[in-house]
Amino acid sequence: QAQLVESGGGLVQPGGSLTLSCVYSGFTLDDESIGWFRQAPGKEREGVACFSGGTGSPYYEDSVEGRFAIAIDNAKNTMFLQMNSLKPEDTGVYYCATVICTVVGLWADDDIWGQGTQVIVSS
Repeated sequence: QAQLVESGGGLVQPGGSLTLSCVYSGFTLDDESIGWFRQAPGKEREGVACFSGGTGSPYYEDSVEGRFAIAIDNAKNTMFLQMNSLKPEDTGVYYCATVICTVVGLWADDDIWGQGTQVIVSS
């Protein structure tokens, strides 16, 4: 059974950095792509970034391009989201999920989600 578990959220000042982790099980990146979504208070969930299992390439939404980076540790079945130069608008609950990951965007796929981890960017 596929499962995703996020961790690493917390409170950080604007301009700071944070690294989120998503441990995945029950599938491999040969079969799936995985990505990150976030949901700010009072807003809809939005895509952030993803890693394509098929191409081995990442994709980033414009709002995080150049500031966030995805890394994969295959030995530990873990996806990381390194977040730099954080802004208050990056605040939200971050979720990892299995996705369709393309060069133009990401979409949730298979309805497999983690429980989320809270990120608060505030001074």
